[in-house]
Amino acid sequence: MNAANTSFMILSSILVLFMTPGLAFFYGGLVSKRNVVNTMLSVFIMTGVAIVLWIVIGYSLSFSGDISGVVGTVKNFFMNGIDLSSLTATKIPTGIFAVFEMMFAIITPALFVGAVVGRIKFNFLLVFLILWSIIIYYPMVHLVWSPHGILYGMGVLDFAGGTVVHINAGVTAFVLSAFLGKRVKFGDIPHTHYNLPWVLLGATILWIGWYGFNAGSALGVDNIAAQATITTTMSTGTAMVTWMILDMIINGKPTLVGVCTGTLCGLVGITPACGFVTIAGSFWIGMFSTFASYFFVNYLKDRIGVDDALDAFGCHGVSGIVGSIATGLFATKAVNPIVAHNGAFYGGGWHQITVQIIATLATIIFVTIAASIIIKLLSLVMPMRVDRKEEKLGLDKGEHGEEVDYTVDMSDNLDAYRSDLNLYSKEFRGQLGGLDTNKDPHLH
Repeated sequence: MNAANTSFMILSSILVLFMTPGLAFFYGGLVSKRNVVNTMLSVFIMTGVAIVLWIVIGYSLSFSGDISGVVGTVKNFFMNGIDLSSLTATKIPTGIFAVFEMMFAIITPALFVGAVVGRIKFNFLLVFLILWSIIIYYPMVHLVWSPHGILYGMGVLDFAGGTVVHINAGVTAFVLSAFLGKRVKFGDIPHTHYNLPWVLLGATILWIGWYGFNAGSALGVDNIAAQATITTTMSTGTAMVTWMILDMIINGKPTLVGVCTGTLCGLVGITPACGFVTIAGSFWIGMFSTFASYFFVNYLKDRIGVDDALDAFGCHGVSGIVGSIATGLFATKAVNPIVAHNGAFYGGGWHQITVQIIATLATIIFVTIAASIIIKLLSLVMPMRVDRKEEKLGLDKGEHGEEVDYTVDMSDNLDAYRSDLNLYSKEFRGQLGGLDTNKDPHLH
């Protein structure tokens, strides 16, 4: 065992795990007050479900055996028969490699929750997650990251999950939104978010966790991990500033939600490329990704008419597609000797970008068809969407019987309010000095 590499991979696994509660805060802060608990629970429950699924069947379907280059076999059910202490190429135990990959299986389905908040039944989402993991996610891991996978064999470059994670989750978000239909607007003020500080907190946690995601995908402490760290940082900083400048030019004001969204686009865009490109390459990928996502979210989304509530496709899908294809432009052997064909901007011609486009399109087509079939079949046995009454009430109360704020409304509890006034009249005197108690019977 290489102690440095193993320590690094344990730390990276913890960082990627940290991203899922970070995402819960990010999404929870963006939604309306009546759907905060439901949104955060829907993201966080992915952790437990995905861990159990991964151990039972996920690792085996992703990395054990091979069926036609598409998916693994079930021979290591419950990880039975896997020597957890055997070492990988970078001298880390197989058990730690499995845990690191498990964290990706947790965060990926959590990403598409943002598209369907406020209107999808929790039970439907839970069953969909299980079927989606088995039918879509594990085969995608096998196709791209297993040495037996078809896309791996074609030479696709996906360092940390452009196709497997972001395009996959983004397209799933789009398909789910299309089937669900638009949210009902109950006189809501547009762009009302429950808690903007949570959005910033969530975005920050995601950024910190992303170093485990990207640098950790080097599977050891080396120059590639160092390169992934610096390219991730550069792309994200560029994207953050790019979104803010676009907001200032087009809308006249910079916004916190915009800056946090731009940050996310930069992280997504660089994910497939981070271990293959130079710092200059990461600058352009961060900028291109953000331009594409910004114009999709602000101009194209409404025209298409699919109500992706928190822009899971607009950020993860669009920036993921741009990053995946851009890898074929900017990848260079000078950064990573594993690159067989330089990108188009580094004298490699059209080969790598063609491979990237094929892999990107293959991911989009496969995920769209498979997700549509799962939704169609699942809809036959259970309702997908909450009824109008529950949607108006909010899914926090409707699905879970909980509220995000337990503050007692004064008008609902006048007796308690009066008794407090009587008990603590001296403390209230300063606040109530301007009130005439004769005019307000509640204050006697």
